Amino acid sequence: MRAASRRSRPWGWAEPQPLVLVAAAAAPAGARAAASASARRCFPGRRYAGERSSRRWRRHQGPQALLRVEIHTNEKEVTEKEVTLHLLPGEQLLCEASTVLKYVQEDSCQHGVYGRLVCTDFKIAFLGDDESALDNDETQFKNKVIGENDITLHCVDQIYGVFDEKKKTLFGQLKKYPEKLIIHCKDLRVFQFCLRYTKEEEVKRIVSGIIHHTQAPKLLKRLFLFSYATAAQNNTVTDPKNHTVMFDTLKDWCWELERTKGNMKYKAVSVNEGYKVCERLPAYFVVPTPLPEENVQRFQGHGIPIWCWSCHNGSALLKMSALPKEQDDGILQIQKSFLDGIYKTIHRPPYEVVKTEDLSSNFLSLQEIQTAYSKFKQLFLIGFPSPPPYCGSDHTATLLFSPSSAYQLPSDNSTEFWDTDIKWFSLLESSSWLDIIRRCLKKAIEITECMEAQNMNVLLLEENASDLCCLISSLVQLMMDPHCRTRIGFQSLIQKEWVMGGHCFLDRCNHLRQNDKEEVPVFLLFLDCVWQLVHQHPPAFEFTETYLTVLSDSLYIPIFSTFFFNSPHQKDTNMGREGQDTQSKPLNLLTVWDWSVQFEPKAQTLLKNPLYVEKPKLDKGQRKGMRFKHQRQLSLPLTQSKSSPKRGFFREETDHLIKNLLGKRISKLINSSDELQDNFREFYDSWHSKSTDYHGLLLPHIEGPEIKVWAQRYLRWIPEAQILGGGQVATMSKLLEMMEEVQSLQEKIDERHHSQQAPQAEGPCLLRNSARLSSLFPFALLQRHSSKPVLPTSGWKALGDEDDLAKREDEFVDLGDV
Repeated sequence: MRAASRRSRPWGWAEPQPLVLVAAAAAPAGARAAASASARRCFPGRRYAGERSSRRWRRHQGPQALLRVEIHTNEKEVTEKEVTLHLLPGEQLLCEASTVLKYVQEDSCQHGVYGRLVCTDFKIAFLGDDESALDNDETQFKNKVIGENDITLHCVDQIYGVFDEKKKTLFGQLKKYPEKLIIHCKDLRVFQFCLRYTKEEEVKRIVSGIIHHTQAPKLLKRLFLFSYATAAQNNTVTDPKNHTVMFDTLKDWCWELERTKGNMKYKAVSVNEGYKVCERLPAYFVVPTPLPEENVQRFQGHGIPIWCWSCHNGSALLKMSALPKEQDDGILQIQKSFLDGIYKTIHRPPYEVVKTEDLSSNFLSLQEIQTAYSKFKQLFLIGFPSPPPYCGSDHTATLLFSPSSAYQLPSDNSTEFWDTDIKWFSLLESSSWLDIIRRCLKKAIEITECMEAQNMNVLLLEENASDLCCLISSLVQLMMDPHCRTRIGFQSLIQKEWVMGGHCFLDRCNHLRQNDKEEVPVFLLFLDCVWQLVHQHPPAFEFTETYLTVLSDSLYIPIFSTFFFNSPHQKDTNMGREGQDTQSKPLNLLTVWDWSVQFEPKAQTLLKNPLYVEKPKLDKGQRKGMRFKHQRQLSLPLTQSKSSPKRGFFREETDHLIKNLLGKRISKLINSSDELQDNFREFYDSWHSKSTDYHGLLLPHIEGPEIKVWAQRYLRWIPEAQILGGGQVATMSKLLEMMEEVQSLQEKIDERHHSQQAPQAEGPCLLRNSARLSSLFPFALLQRHSSKPVLPTSGWKALGDEDDLAKREDEFVDLGDV
């Protein structure tokens, strides 16, 4: 109530002030000039009230009156320098508030920038006139859709309000409105806005609008995706260089079968065309050749082995969703006979031996992933505090902008980053996120060993085959197929396994805000696993970690249809392709793979790895002499196959468990965990003992220290975590300089031989001067650097006094296991 009454008081009203403040207000002109200079340091981009007219300094009304005069002056100034709000096609302004103070980190203290806070049906945007922007040569990597101060509504994670130094979660209808608004984003940004100087009506409007449009449940058709597609039908951009295979036609699946040589044993079917059989499956997919198409219709696609990929030796990776759980004995017997017939089509010893991996029972659970990430992300949600009581050299100027210390929060700021630095690794370990990444990579290596070394077909089993199946099958293909390590191949892999594989992006990203329990970052876990591979084997990948980072950000940009549906059926139905109304034109939605929508060509160079070398293509003469391994190995099996079960699909001793387990899992066909561990370790150690072929099989290191934090994504908004002029960007800069020298020498040699000039490889121009960059490049360019010490004082305090440190003897530290 006191805060609300302060906003409603007239401009001329002033509270009684301490004598020292009144004396400061009555200071001579020289002191006022120093105060004005200090205020400019604290709030760049805003002219101080004393600069406009010395008559505005009123002796008897104290700093409160001075603050009000300054804000009144700034309101006029904002109208003169008002920043234009750029709206996308179909975007509508919903509410706004003026004279909002946004806290910004700069150097060792924080300052504020005044501006407007607006909310549209697409984003929350802050429109300020911050003059401390980046130089022209440092602003190349800008997103054309989302600005630095823009937050898409889908990217908002949590909203907090500050009431009398207490931070509370905001949701629903509010009886009291906060003086400070804190927004936590899903890309781990933290925005803090001060609303003390905003009109009370505008505060109510903007806070209520933001809460409603980000937290309230939505209908699918009300997403901005459809508004944009309707308004921008004639403005859609298609990149002619984009050859990503979308797998939405039968031709695309046939192409993939031919590429992997899987067309010898598998066939693409169109039995689900028009989604007549199953809405969960895509219109086209691949099944084993002996499987009759009518079997697909029996249980609406459940219990059908769907082909994912074929290895060079003929072994294949398949996935299957479990049959629905039924307690009726008659239906149970039908399901048993059905599965027995399916099993005979894919398990034909000695040439076709199948290993089943039940991911629903003996692997991760979605609840584990959700809990681990919830703990993990808290380590990186670092915000900025209010301007400190004495951030300038003159106390008067500071007190002018911070008349009360009641708005200083002890937590949720960059100071907390240093306070938790000593125990940061223990907190990281307790989250179990890195351990989950290691387990996913280990499972993918185990499956790779079965296919590569033992020539087995592997059948992944999951309840709906749309979460962990997508994750593991994608990692296996990334390790075994060099085509998936190119940018186009990686995009096609995501289209095939995730988009067409029926991963529930709408639910897992919680775009509709209808069920928080369904929000599980499975796709983000996959990208983190991919980053581990990219980090350990950079020359093997055509794309960079920056590509993976912006791909993770694209999950929350609702102008692309790629990550906003639960299934291809849901997408086609809502686009109008499957509707009965033939008069309405189907919507043409953008895909995230057209990177020209988000980035300029110069910025797109940062998505491509300059050190990646394509595999040389063989001449036609060399191809004739080659024979594929799987053709040669069909006649002589390399491994001794196990005899098939006596009673069909299930062994006799497991019959009593069938009724309880059939709906969730299938009994393991090969039960030899000890043997599997021995084979895995031998396969893993043998591969790492040899030199790496970046165009062949690729395995990651999975020992504890080798699994690292994806720093560019998780730490990019924390200035204290940056290494100015260092890190991987410095190494990349030197490598690019060497590449340019080699290119220059090659050109001189070519000129001497009167040949054509070789095209010069263009490296990102932002990497030329690594001294101005940081280890979190290119996102750190969008942040203001902090000059805090590398070792915080809080760390020294925890160790003890200086005298105690001086008297302490040196401790022996064994680095043998590090």
